[in-house]
This record gives sequence, C-alpha cells and structure tokens, in this order.
Amino acid sequence: MNHIAKRGAAAFGAVLLLAFAGAARAGAAAGPVERVDPPSWWVGFASPELQLMVHGPGVAALVPSLDYRGVRLAAVTRAESPNYLFLKLVIDPGAAPGKVPIVFRRDGRVVARHDYPLAPRRPGARDRKGFDASDVIYLAMPDRFANGDPANDAPPGTLDHVDRRDGSARHGGDLAGILAHLDYLERLGITQLWLTPVLENAQPKFSYHGYSITDHYRVDPRYGSNEDYRALAGAARARGIGLIADVVINHIGSHHWWMADLPARDWLSGGGSRALTNHAHTTVQDPYAAEIDRQRYIDGWFSPEMPDLHPMNALLGTYLIQNAIWWIEYADLSGLRVDTYSYTDKRFMAAFTERVLSEYPRLNIVGEEWRGDPAVVAYWQAGKANADGYVSHLPSLMDFPLQGALLRGLTLKDSWQGGFPALYERLADDFLYADPRNLVVFADNHDTDRLYAELGRDDALWRMAMVYVATMRGIPQILYGTEVLMANDRPGDDGDKRRDFPGGWPGDAVDAFSGRGLEPAVAAAQQFLRTLLTWRKGAPAVHHGSLRHYVPEDGVYVYFRALGAETVMVALNKGTAAARLDLARFRESLPRGAVGRDVLSGARVELNDELTVAPRSALLLDIR
Repeated sequence: MNHIAKRGAAAFGAVLLLAFAGAARAGAAAGPVERVDPPSWWVGFASPELQLMVHGPGVAALVPSLDYRGVRLAAVTRAESPNYLFLKLVIDPGAAPGKVPIVFRRDGRVVARHDYPLAPRRPGARDRKGFDASDVIYLAMPDRFANGDPANDAPPGTLDHVDRRDGSARHGGDLAGILAHLDYLERLGITQLWLTPVLENAQPKFSYHGYSITDHYRVDPRYGSNEDYRALAGAARARGIGLIADVVINHIGSHHWWMADLPARDWLSGGGSRALTNHAHTTVQDPYAAEIDRQRYIDGWFSPEMPDLHPMNALLGTYLIQNAIWWIEYADLSGLRVDTYSYTDKRFMAAFTERVLSEYPRLNIVGEEWRGDPAVVAYWQAGKANADGYVSHLPSLMDFPLQGALLRGLTLKDSWQGGFPALYERLADDFLYADPRNLVVFADNHDTDRLYAELGRDDALWRMAMVYVATMRGIPQILYGTEVLMANDRPGDDGDKRRDFPGGWPGDAVDAFSGRGLEPAVAAAQQFLRTLLTWRKGAPAVHHGSLRHYVPEDGVYVYFRALGAETVMVALNKGTAAARLDLARFRESLPRGAVGRDVLSGARVELNDELTVAPRSALLLDIR
C-alpha cells in the first residue's frame, strides 16, 4: 500500500480525538452481550480451537457456560477492559452443526444467552485450489470500477462523501458494479479477481481505498453487504474466476470500533508512543541494524489515520488469524493478498500463514514487500534458507524488483545499468528465491503510476510490457483499466492513478465494457490484451514450463518457455528498424525446421535459418 495521507502531529491528535469521541459500533442488540466475533464458525477444521471475542458493557463480570455435545468451553480470559470476554472453545470433529447456546450469568442468575452458529463446511473446502501461474489476476478497486447500485452511495452514518471530481473522495463503485461486469472480465481472459479491501472503512476521509478497516466482519455498506460479497464470489466462480481477498494485518482505521474501547493497552503497537513507522524495510534482515530502528519500522503507525496493531498480543493475533479463515470459508475465496506484509512482527506473520495454510494446504497467499531488491523480497518466501534462521511460510510475493526492471528495460537506453540488459540481469537474480515461479508479476498496480503513463503513452512499448507480463515465469497481474490505456497525468497522485473505469457510471461518455466511444487505438489495445490472455489460458508452457533467455543484443531480447511438445518464443524489439535474428544462436531452445504460429496475428512462421522481428514490436510464437 502506498504511504497514504501522511500528516503531522497536530492532524494526528485531531484524528485520535475523533476516534475516541465516537461510540463503539458493537452491534444493534441491547444488553450485556452486544457482539460476538467471529459471528459464526464451522465444524471440521484441522484445529479444534475457536476463540470468541464477546463485547458488551461490563461483560467481563459475567460467568459464561455452555452445554452442547461435542463443544466445550476450555478457558475464559478477561482483558484489561471490563467490556470484553474471550472464550476458548474446543470443537470435536464429530460435533454436529447447529446453534451452541452460550449462557452468561451474574451472581448465579442468567442475564444473557447467545446462540452461536456452527455450520457444516462445503465439500472440498479444505482442498480448494489457490491461484497459480496458470491464472491471470485482475486487480480492481471497487470504488473506482463500476457503480451498480447508486442507492448505497451514502448510507446512514457515512462520514465522507461521494464526489467523482475529487480523487480522494468516494466515487460510488460497489460490488453490484463488479457483479454486473463479470462477463467482461471472463471475455478478457481473467481467471482471478483481486479486489482492494472491501471491509468497512468508516473514516471521515480517504476511505475509498479500503486499507483503513473499521470493522473486520462487515463489508462496507457502500459496497454492499456480506451476502453480496459471497454472492459475487459464487457468480465469479461460475465463470471460472476465483476471488482473492486483500487482507490488512498491520493496521486499522483510526475510527475502528475498538478505538473507543481497546481490550488492552498492548492491542496497539509501540507501547502507546504512536510514532510513525520509518518505512526502513531492510532493518528486518539487516545484521547491523540498530534495534531502535528495527522496532520503529515494525511498531510505528503507518499513518496518523492508521493505528498499528500489535498481534503479538495472543488474543489479537488469534482474532486476526480467525478473521482471515472466516472470510475464506464464508465467501469461498481462492486466496489472500496480504498488505504491508513485512511491517508486522515477522514471528506473527509466520504463525499467521502457517495456520491459514494448515486449514487450506492448496491455498495461495501473496504478500506485499514493496522493495526493488530481490534479496529483501526473497527473505519472506517459504523455503528460503535465511542467514538469521527465520522460517517463513508465505508462498508468494509481489515481484516488485522485476516490475521496476521492466519499466527501466523498456524506457532506458540499453546498457548494463538500464534497458534490456538490466532486465536480463534482474531476472538472473531468481536464484535468490525459493520459488520464483510463484511470484506475482505485474507492470503496475493501484499504488504505482500507471503503466501507460510510465511508458510515455507509447503503444508499442505497452504491447511489449503486456507480452512480457503474460509470458514471464510467475503469476501475471493486470491492473483495471490497463487494457484501455488508462494513464495518470500527475505522478505520485493516488487519486489520479485510481481513476474511474470508463463506462462504470451512468452517463459516462465512454463505455469500455461495451466498447462504445473508445478511440480506435484504445479499442485495438483492449482487443490485443484479450487475444493475448485468451491464448494464455491454453498455453501450459507459460504456466509451468521452463524458461531460457538470451543476452539482449541490438535492442532485442529473446526468451523461450517450454513444456513437453510446446515451445513459446518471445522476441522484444525496441529498435526503430527490423531485427534479423540468426536462429543458429537459439538452437538449444529452437530446433531447425520448427514451425510456429504468431499468436497476435495468426500467421504461420517457418523457423529455419533467420527470423525477422518488426521494429518496435513483440513477436510471440506458439511452437507445437
């Protein structure tokens, strides 16, 4: 996530006062028990233990009990606040689904009862397959994609406002808008949908991005309901599209309902200092880092509006782990993307991923470590033998090092410091990763400047970038609007990067979903990507095949993917003149006399002695 809305101490003080002045939104029910998290659970998880957070006025003074076959109350923990009670339940594998009656007594008299739902799991829930290199991920911001239900733009209690002219305000996009355009994503060749966080962000401003969560168990009502989210996941799955949830472990929004009544003083990081993080990522691995700097990175708040959590508090840590599991099971998700991964205590992140994967062994989880150095990123991947002995369980990471190298490769003059040779050498750093094929490869995302702008609005370079992302090892991710050449005019301006998708709002002059009003060059780009991604679905060589690349020469970079009888050849030519390739150089990858099909034009190409690559183009050959 980008460093959103940093402010000074005065602004922080005002936000904190607002947070503590507001009442905790702990649920609609009156009485001593107002809220129980998680709101429900399932029978049949690998771990039989379930922690319930019970919240209500003076609830810590109550004595809970339950009587349900296969479920027992193993422990009761009281926090510093008198308004919380933590129950540890043990659910036997043979427990029947139903409602577990939890009774609360004061002085021996029943004062409250909560019937806790236990549901059966879906068949095959444990063995769900996560996203992998056979997929293409589409990243969309719900607020900026499409407004399918204008009636939810400003529900009661809304603190911010809808104004499409203001890049920092809400624009009204929602889950209904995404649901209405799933067919468009399917036709584009998308197989996984990553939405930036959809949970409630009841903040007074900058709430549109979703990373200031104020309720972990409630979809933001401006997007829809929990049931709408689950329905979207089901509808997407019916079209062969998985849903990836964006999870925020490191911080919450300053108006989170906890902030009015923290369970304990160490629920937040930093021992109450509330200092901002130094964003010094390398302190986690640096053998020479001062401890004060390392702790400042981990414990510092991400911004004044984003209090830093301290999940080494065991009660909070369990809460966050169970929350991720609850959403996976409830909405039938295909994976998680974890925001600001390295900002959280690394011991907890190891426990978090280990527990989630113990319940879903085939699930994929991708972490964000926004650094351009592959040594820093590789530290976090499962299977990496780290010098300090740290053992990670995180399967995948965003490949920021390759993203930066791709931009430099396409825009800088070729030298060993830039251009294609530098891109070639960055890829050679893959020896640092435990599993480079499980990295997520991308050219831009919601935090970076738009690819088309970074490339100087050069259509030829944009096509090369798309071919590279689609055919490189790893899991490709496309940012919403990339297919219609969306760009930003103000570098670094988050609102400008995150423009509305054309056609997502009634009255839009251009509708990219139907193609109405698209300029010819934009429509051609959209069709180009559709052709590329549709072909990719049936190209196992780029899903799981080997990779061999050749030192770039004269502005041309050539690499091959191969699996069994299928070979894919990619030649990127940045030059202004046609390149004539002597195919003898590539004989270990390309047998003489092979015949390929140009994926982008459909033409038959004989591969004997020489191959011509048109100027400023990407040649993509499918050879079978």
